[in-house]
Amino acid sequence: MTTHVAVLMGGWAAERPVSLWSGEACARALESVGYRVTKVDVGRDIADVLARLKPDVAFNALHGKGGEDGTIQGVLEVLRIPYTHSGVMASSLAAQKDVAKVVMAAAGVPVPAGRTISRFEAARAHALPAPYVLKPVAEGSSFGVFIIKEGRSHPPQELLAADWPYGDMMLAEKFVAGRELTCAVMGDRALGVTEIKPVSEAFYGFDAKYAKGGSIHVCPAQIKGNIYQQIQELAVVAHRALGCRGVSRTDFRYDDEPGGTGELVALEVNTQPGMTETSLVPELAAHAGMTFGELVKWMVQDASCDR
Repeated sequence: MTTHVAVLMGGWAAERPVSLWSGEACARALESVGYRVTKVDVGRDIADVLARLKPDVAFNALHGKGGEDGTIQGVLEVLRIPYTHSGVMASSLAAQKDVAKVVMAAAGVPVPAGRTISRFEAARAHALPAPYVLKPVAEGSSFGVFIIKEGRSHPPQELLAADWPYGDMMLAEKFVAGRELTCAVMGDRALGVTEIKPVSEAFYGFDAKYAKGGSIHVCPAQIKGNIYQQIQELAVVAHRALGCRGVSRTDFRYDDEPGGTGELVALEVNTQPGMTETSLVPELAAHAGMTFGELVKWMVQDASCDR
């Protein structure tokens, strides 16, 4: 009997559009390798929808709050529907960037110095000496991120907006100059390392991530072999330390600029990385000789409860 896969997509987070792109791409790929697919635009009634649908597997293509923070994972555990990616605890840990940093640092993964601060305090006075980064503790896709450069007299006043949608707690981190690098882990195996070069933005923001031509992906990254290997090793350490399962992606900064510090730090672990055919993880899988269809098939075969 053909395996019935429910592709969970959409949701109610700020990253809803990204999730819809991922879900559509994954649904097409799953159908191409022989699965029976139902696309599910996830709402607050998702438990009832899945109870009626009774899929064999849930392919989690959600991003952000509700889909990446342990919430949907808990629903799937209660319903005993095998699902892809990480389980409740790992998803919750990784989604809370400040807590994830503590866990990664304890496992020996270098992370940038910083502190957690309310958005109101961050708007009143500089949280750290410039240059530094301000980002919501529990958002993705670069929503609500500010790069505070040297010489800026006031912190961003947008943080005080009455309709600020990204939560009250912010993570302030030392800005690490240099390259933006990322490494995917599949199971317990590191894939390659990609360098991301934004075309017009100063950092890898939303448009650089998703707009056509917004960034250039160099895969494999043109960096020293020992650094390349170190990034792969650290990605696996971070994946294991947080208890991740299936596929994850860890983002890094590496300062190898002339006169730079040589610093290498892990910024965060994505337990639900983007999954369009041109996203970073499918590109890294392709570099390892795996088609997009083979990648999503592996993820379905890896699905389980009690993750």
